[in-house]
Amino acid sequence: MRTYPALAFIVLTMSAASQTPTIRTGTQIVIVDVAVTDSRGNPIHDLKASDFTLTENGVAQSIARFEEHTAPSVTAPIKLGPSFKMDPGIFTNYSPAPTDRPLNVVLLDTLNTPLKDQAYVRNQMMEFLKTMQPGANIAIFGLTSRLILLQGFTSDPSVLRSALEHKKSNPKNSPLLPEPIGSDTISDQPALTGADAETLANLQQFEDNITAIQNQMRVLYTMDAMNQLGRYLAAFPGRKNLIWFSGSFPLSVLPDGDNPNIMQFSSDKEFQDTTNLLTRSQVAVYPVDARGLFAPPMYDASNSGARYARNPRGFAQDLAKFTAQTADEHATMLQMAEATGGKAFLNTNNLHSAVQKAIDSGSNFYTLIYTPSNKDWNSRYRKIVVHSDIQNVQLTYRRGYYAYPPQEAMAATNSPTTAPGYDAMRAAMQRGGPQPTEILFKAQVLSTATLTDTAEPGTSTAPALKGPFRKYIINCVALPGDVSSPIGKDGNHILGLQFVVVAYDRGGKPLASTSSPLTISLKPDNYKIMMQQGVQFSQNISIPAKREVFLRIGIHDLLSNKVGAVELPNSAVPPPKP
Repeated sequence: MRTYPALAFIVLTMSAASQTPTIRTGTQIVIVDVAVTDSRGNPIHDLKASDFTLTENGVAQSIARFEEHTAPSVTAPIKLGPSFKMDPGIFTNYSPAPTDRPLNVVLLDTLNTPLKDQAYVRNQMMEFLKTMQPGANIAIFGLTSRLILLQGFTSDPSVLRSALEHKKSNPKNSPLLPEPIGSDTISDQPALTGADAETLANLQQFEDNITAIQNQMRVLYTMDAMNQLGRYLAAFPGRKNLIWFSGSFPLSVLPDGDNPNIMQFSSDKEFQDTTNLLTRSQVAVYPVDARGLFAPPMYDASNSGARYARNPRGFAQDLAKFTAQTADEHATMLQMAEATGGKAFLNTNNLHSAVQKAIDSGSNFYTLIYTPSNKDWNSRYRKIVVHSDIQNVQLTYRRGYYAYPPQEAMAATNSPTTAPGYDAMRAAMQRGGPQPTEILFKAQVLSTATLTDTAEPGTSTAPALKGPFRKYIINCVALPGDVSSPIGKDGNHILGLQFVVVAYDRGGKPLASTSSPLTISLKPDNYKIMMQQGVQFSQNISIPAKREVFLRIGIHDLLSNKVGAVELPNSAVPPPKP
């Protein structure tokens, strides 16, 4: 196996970032974070392991490890994980993060939120930043049809404020949100008979099917984003709090009583796999209804009511449909919170207070770790119940998990066979997206002095892309513990890996790419060498020599479906030596 001396120390130095036990490691432990609050929502401290009992499917479990986590003093210095000085031309997807406090992620969901509510959310976030407590580490993401990192983790309110004021975070119309219930539709036309009535019915069904397809796309895009966040946050130690501002998220799209013939979609499997990934990465979701307190749209002053004059039964029908739809949307938010150990904030206009409450809840909690007494890893759901004898307290925690076999846990999450429409590597390689950390690695990027008129073999380029081209050589070393290597029948270790490099322009248009899938069978002696020196691979790619280009480098474990990626501008690569 080839060795890259400049990168070999990755195995020793970066392993420190992976010492905190988390479910993603595949070990047979379960981590349950429990927030304990009084009747006013204030955290209760100084409880002991003996104050809790935990059962799995009704069977009492022995708590092997117990920890209390409290919000650090506002004057306490932030303790960061190990950080490493990178030599010129060396890049990594590892980021040092606070080890003494949770990380908080704010997701501004423009895909599922009406335009007017997006502006209100941003104003409320600005209000929150005015009183933000020192030491809270926050990152901001945006969701359109893809996930966008607006600001990485920082405790500086002015930096977060600049991110919210940036044009990338401006409110945007969602192309996939349906018109509010009560808006004029085909069904509002005067009563027709005969062929005209049949035509109208066909048009109505077509309209309903289009809406159903749009809703399904919103589900897939949203689950895609949640998966990316789970993979991005996987390597950060400890608890992460995801504060999700959303206005309308349909978990499943089913036929209604008015038109039972519309297309039917169910997203239960995608939801299950996504929450599994989030809990393994210790991410608790705090959904916040971005619409706040709102009335049915048919009561809105802008609604003339003319449509109900033509259809007297329409008002009652629309009101019933609106009530059912809102209940379903809130049920989805509550279910997401319950599945991950967070809390949903519904029917409140005080959104900036909701952010602070979510941060407080996610900063004061107890961690209970146990090894399940049931060793039958049959992929079935196991219900977790945590109880405390302390009177008048409320416990918030995730209510269960799916018992995938440890060696299959990550492969079961959003594998191509279980979640059609989601591709972990495609998501990981998106320009400007979060850099997933399930596989930690370093990359040495070198450029060559020689220019060529054509790209070298192995590089796929965009149509009509012209030279001259410059070749870049990319040498990588990944942490071997992050890559699956099961033992085959012959006693050799099997690895299935895919290495991808994509070159983008500033606008996110792919210019060139290269991909190398690889299956390796390692004898025991070679496997020991790999564990000492890391998983090494090399890629070459040709990119336009006279353009600003962003390189996205990724590795995909085809056996576990884990990914890692890092992005860098070509301007950060040292010039070639003459």
